Amino acid sequence: MDTDQLRDRLADPLLTALTILLVAMLFVVAPLQAQGIFAFQVFELVLALFLVGGVFFMSGSRWAVIAMLVALGMIVTGAVLRIRSPSILDLNLFAASWLIMGVTMGWVVARATFAPGRITYHRVIGAVLLYLTVAVVFASLYTFVGTLEPQAFSGMIVEDSPALASRLIYFSFATMTTTGYGDVAPVDPIARSLCNLEAIFGQLYPATLLARLVTLELAHREKD
Repeated sequence: MDTDQLRDRLADPLLTALTILLVAMLFVVAPLQAQGIFAFQVFELVLALFLVGGVFFMSGSRWAVIAMLVALGMIVTGAVLRIRSPSILDLNLFAASWLIMGVTMGWVVARATFAPGRITYHRVIGAVLLYLTVAVVFASLYTFVGTLEPQAFSGMIVEDSPALASRLIYFSFATMTTTGYGDVAPVDPIARSLCNLEAIFGQLYPATLLARLVTLELAHREKD
């Protein structure tokens, strides 16, 4: 079995595997890292390596792996700078790395999820992965806005801290799901515009594309 055949065979299961990895990073590693446990910063890097490998294997594109490796290099550089002398520079490096990684992974996952062929359970999970990836992209954009305008958000200061990633992830998902607890709110016009875009995506995507994929998957299952 050559590489292309193996890729075609494992592409759908990889969508589920990457989803598990990203869920672990967002909802397990990030909160524990926010508690100041240094070991989980290292664990985040290890999981990022697996993400890079999975995206490269799924896409087969050298440009995708180059983008992911550049993002990984930014994460490592930012981590070293944070240890030596925390500043806005390493914060922007982290934000840029997750923006590159999120956009690249979103492109690869979207191609695999919405490719021609039968809609499987793994592809439905891939659609969920795309949803999570978009939240990561917006979290990185909020970081850039917060570093340019310190008062962009009420209730949240964007500063170099191990807890920042967890706060941004929380705010991004609260915006996407329109939960709106009210503890953090956008004040800057650009931040408000980004929040509007994320909220619109968060409402339309599950109700249209995701719901359609689930319907097609159930229809294929009934035919079997």
